[in-house]
Amino acid sequence: MSEKEKVPYVVTSKSYTAVAINAASKAGEWIKSRLGTVSELGTKYSPQDLVTEVDKGAEQMIRRLILTHFPDHAILGEEGVEPGPEASARALKEAAEEEYLWIVDPVDGTTNFVHGFPFYSVSIALAHKGEVIVGVIYDPSRDELFVAEKGKGAYVHGNRMTVSGEETLAQSLVAVGFPADTTFALPLNMAAVQALAPQVRNLRAGGSAAIHLAYVAAGRLSAYTEVGLKPWDIAAGALLVAESGGKVTDTIGTPYTLAVNHIVASNGKIHEALTDVLKKAKATGLE
Repeated sequence: MSEKEKVPYVVTSKSYTAVAINAASKAGEWIKSRLGTVSELGTKYSPQDLVTEVDKGAEQMIRRLILTHFPDHAILGEEGVEPGPEASARALKEAAEEEYLWIVDPVDGTTNFVHGFPFYSVSIALAHKGEVIVGVIYDPSRDELFVAEKGKGAYVHGNRMTVSGEETLAQSLVAVGFPADTTFALPLNMAAVQALAPQVRNLRAGGSAAIHLAYVAAGRLSAYTEVGLKPWDIAAGALLVAESGGKVTDTIGTPYTLAVNHIVASNGKIHEALTDVLKKAKATGLE
């Protein structure tokens, strides 16, 4: 097929994916324009769990854009849910009854945003009867838009993504994270770091779960694992990884659902080795 004959990856104007792309890119541009202007910092669940007027404004913008097209759809957004793991689980349970559920993280990586560290993103997913069918992650700092539709592959800059080829932990670049919950999640994630560090090529902790997942999908990371995430951190990115040929499970290897909070996403080849390390280190959060 010549360059001219290549069929571009096109979505129709009213499609779910087009609306997700539009909402993520518009919110992302607005968020970027607010960089360095945050005057009021609030905390939610812990001193590490930051919220700003930008998070709230971006979520309102995304809600408006979605509901304009799909007024009867439900939206589960980070800023509309009380802080803490129990409230998240409860909100997800209530929302799970909905036929169409949008799952939104308006600023994934608020701490980075507040400090001017350019590693934050907008994450928007759409679930139909509990299964994610659209996932969009937009990184405004790099103007990178990651898009997946169930069964249709995953794309960045319109190019099809595939996961990386590393076959051993020793060859792998693995991302980890440190969520806002310092009592339950932090010790487990530290145990994971301690156990993984000597076995992998190197570790990275960028501070945005959504971008980590997008990077696994794009083959820039071999894997990403973290205990203590929320549905809106993972939903869009999990579809990106799956549609790029990777594997997403909880930390003991059970297939991903919206209820999973402790995650391993990988190229598939190192998945079992990674979950084995977490199990041995008692760092799964599921013991």
